[in-house]
Amino acid sequence: MTVTIYGIKNCDTMKKARAWLDAHGVAYAFHDYKSVGIDGAHLADWAGKVGWEVLLNRAGTTFRKLDEADKADIDEAKALRLMQEHNSVIKRPVLEADGALLVGFKPEAYAKQFD
Repeated sequence: MTVTIYGIKNCDTMKKARAWLDAHGVAYAFHDYKSVGIDGAHLADWAGKVGWEVLLNRAGTTFRKLDEADKADIDEAKALRLMQEHNSVIKRPVLEADGALLVGFKPEAYAKQFD
């Protein structure tokens, strides 16, 4: 099984997700999009699977600090552009596992995926 977890290294939710994977013996690759970035193709693929609304973290500090013009009238194209320009507005973690895509960390969802 190929597993990749995407996020930001120092995010508390990321730490919980990675600790869960480690504790359950799930091997994974970590993609830190704060340092490496994330391409538009990934974002578009994820949005196609779960919806851009699920991916966009409107509750975070980065989103709240955006200009009002950036936060107004958001559609998919605008959301994808914002996520690529300000990758901290992508909800974390995003986990790809053999075609499945999990957004956010819920231990019960991870257990269902890997048990």
